[in-house]
Amino acid sequence: MKQRFDVTGMSCAACQAHVERAARSLEGVRTAQVSLLANSLTVEYDETRLSPERIIEAVVDAGYGASVYDPAAARGRRADPMAKELAEMKRRLVLSFCFFVPMMYVAMGHMLGLPFPHALMRAENALLFAALQLALTVPVLVINRKFFNNGFRSLFHGGPNMDTLIAVGASASVVYGLYTMARIAAALSQGDLAAVDEHRMNLYFESAVTILTLITLGKFLEARSRGKTGEAIAKLMDLAPKTATVLRGGEEVEIPVEAVEVGDLLVVRPGQSIPVDGVVTEGFGAVDQSAITGESIPVERGVGDRVVAATVNRNGRFVFRAEQIGDDTALSRIIRLVEEAGSSKAPIARLADRIAAIFVPVVIGVALVTFAVWMIAGKGLEFALSMAISVLVISCPCALGLATPVAIMVGTGQGAKNGILIRSAEALETAHTIDTVVLDKTGTITTGTPRVTDCLPAAGVNETELLALAAALEKPSEHPLAEAILARAGELSIDVAEAEGFSAVPGRGLRAVVGGAACLAGNAALLAEEAIAADSLIAAGERLAREGKTPLYFARNGEAVGLIAVSDPPKPSSAAAIAALRGRGIGVVMLTGDNRRTADAIAKTVGVSETIADVLPQDKEQAVRRLQEQGHRVMMVGDGINDAPALARADVGTAIGAGTDIAIESADIVLMRSDLTDVVTAVALSKAVLRNIRQNLFWAFFYNIIGIPLAAGVLWPVFGIRLNPMFAAAAMSMSSFCVVTNALRLRRFAPPIARAEAGDRTETEETNGEEEDDDTMKKIVTVEGMHCDHCRMSVEKALSAVPGVSGCKVDLGKKTATVSLAADVSDEALAEAVKAAGFEPVEVRAKKGIFG
Repeated sequence: MKQRFDVTGMSCAACQAHVERAARSLEGVRTAQVSLLANSLTVEYDETRLSPERIIEAVVDAGYGASVYDPAAARGRRADPMAKELAEMKRRLVLSFCFFVPMMYVAMGHMLGLPFPHALMRAENALLFAALQLALTVPVLVINRKFFNNGFRSLFHGGPNMDTLIAVGASASVVYGLYTMARIAAALSQGDLAAVDEHRMNLYFESAVTILTLITLGKFLEARSRGKTGEAIAKLMDLAPKTATVLRGGEEVEIPVEAVEVGDLLVVRPGQSIPVDGVVTEGFGAVDQSAITGESIPVERGVGDRVVAATVNRNGRFVFRAEQIGDDTALSRIIRLVEEAGSSKAPIARLADRIAAIFVPVVIGVALVTFAVWMIAGKGLEFALSMAISVLVISCPCALGLATPVAIMVGTGQGAKNGILIRSAEALETAHTIDTVVLDKTGTITTGTPRVTDCLPAAGVNETELLALAAALEKPSEHPLAEAILARAGELSIDVAEAEGFSAVPGRGLRAVVGGAACLAGNAALLAEEAIAADSLIAAGERLAREGKTPLYFARNGEAVGLIAVSDPPKPSSAAAIAALRGRGIGVVMLTGDNRRTADAIAKTVGVSETIADVLPQDKEQAVRRLQEQGHRVMMVGDGINDAPALARADVGTAIGAGTDIAIESADIVLMRSDLTDVVTAVALSKAVLRNIRQNLFWAFFYNIIGIPLAAGVLWPVFGIRLNPMFAAAAMSMSSFCVVTNALRLRRFAPPIARAEAGDRTETEETNGEEEDDDTMKKIVTVEGMHCDHCRMSVEKALSAVPGVSGCKVDLGKKTATVSLAADVSDEALAEAVKAAGFEPVEVRAKKGIFG
């Protein structure tokens, strides 16, 4: 069983290590991970041998607070996770400075020549001078008592932490100040005013006040910076609507989103956010899914399409049936996934954890040795104590503890912002080491939806006539190829007649009567059996088959009418993404169950150099294993369902285009968009995060390696340089702040290549975008022969060069070019430009306006 607990009282990496050690010491615990940022403990344990209460007891015995994580309560807290902590820190900081400023004036103002009551500077009033400093010190001790409570409690429980160092250092300063006051009193009683003058300059109360105030300042800056790391989650949560409009008894009723039940029918109007996940039952709309997928272009949603919570309906009205609510929505799962990734540990973090676990005791030991050495050297109690306190204060396990988790939190947040969900810190770290990417073909490299790619009518037959006949024959069929033909006929607004006497011919095709004529559709074998002459069409079909397409032949009353080729084309972004991966020195392998000829044709189109074809789903895992046995670090990219064994076997399993279902549970990385450029982004993000972590760890280690010896006084004997505890406190605070600030630079991370979105637009989206705000004349040119982004750019360039054309946008998926005209341009001129570019213009038509 896996259980999450909220933990209170942690302040640094030593606390984190101590809590983990307490949990792991329990019999039955398999794994225990603590997130310092989320103040949480996640334990995987044998529930037959251990209970949550026993785990809580172990954490409490270690000196910390603990409770079982409550998702409902956490949602309320997450609305502004750092607000309460920041408000409390700000209050303590303001009050501390209210005493810190006069304290520094009293203790050091006279040294700077500032106006000061001369009476207080007289030796006989030294006790009054000391008492004034003590009076300014006590409030600061009370205001910042949290350091003492946590620090000494952790010390007494055998797990000293950063607060322990602060508490011991500040306490030593105060105790030494009280000791000095006693010496002043003794000197006054003996009339030794020279001794009084010497002692009153070494009270050290100002060191305690400075240490506590500057540490609080550093903690405040650190917490404020740390709060920015969860902005991706907070923004996602803010997008979820608080109310929903439900149909009850035929009437629309507005209710809290928590009251929505599975099966309810909900109404969404333009501009409203979708409250829960479900399926559209009525109407349509253009839905902005950028919050979930990172895709900036709205997508059309109609009857039967899925919609997810926190997406926004930009136009249209629709009704949908609620299917996932509460914590089961895609949004809730995404938030949970990002949180889990942020609280998990990358392998590189283990070094910092091991050091942090022993760091504080070692520092205390170094401080004691420092004190003893300078006492033996005869430098006196004041000097030795000053050096020991500096060692305690400058030591910084905070920076070590924050180096990794802050970078991971920011990195996973940036991934979520770009539609890339990273399930664990280990996956994030491993992704930058991969040298081979294995891609499933269908639905990963290709669209996963068959489309008409070529339409070749016989002599005396035009394309519209051929498509009308084909659509009529295929309409009663449920074959995916039939769906492609009907979709193409729908795009061109072709009226489809009803077929009669429909019958399937196994292994060959089908027969039917259309418009009183006996018609058939099928493969070349069917034409041969019917003795239908179609040599030129069959030759063209064989050429198309070599390109990985499936040719379908059509005949009417014993004569060939033409052929239509159907294929699953590559996505517009696939070729660019594969080229980018290869440019980074990463090998790309296509793994598919399709036949070798089709696989090779697709591989040639998108630039894949190695293809493994005719593979059964259960054999994909073995193919990945063979690559690993050859020494490769493998990322498998698939749909997350039938590729599950291969995803699990790979060093990094990446599910693409299935972000709202089983993929979230079956892969290390989930790409919410069906876009292979996100694979490149994931690898680049991994490298950026690991580089940032290494920088953080370097500076954290470097700081301590330099700072502790300097504080111990190694430069004093030769150069006379020593580190005052006040400056040590300032340096310690700034080190943590700098580590967090460096990690926040990851928020500027941007995908290395632009996403190809032109092929994803629908005609409805075009009218909802930048094209709806003018009355410019537009024409749509249907173009055949385009297969990739290079084709798209060639057509755009050719059409844009036609005199009178002010702009051109090509939809690669729909095989259309939308041309904006600044002057009257003939259909023939546009068609000739397309032909000159090496493509086939099928049709040129005027684009309909917004209202018809």
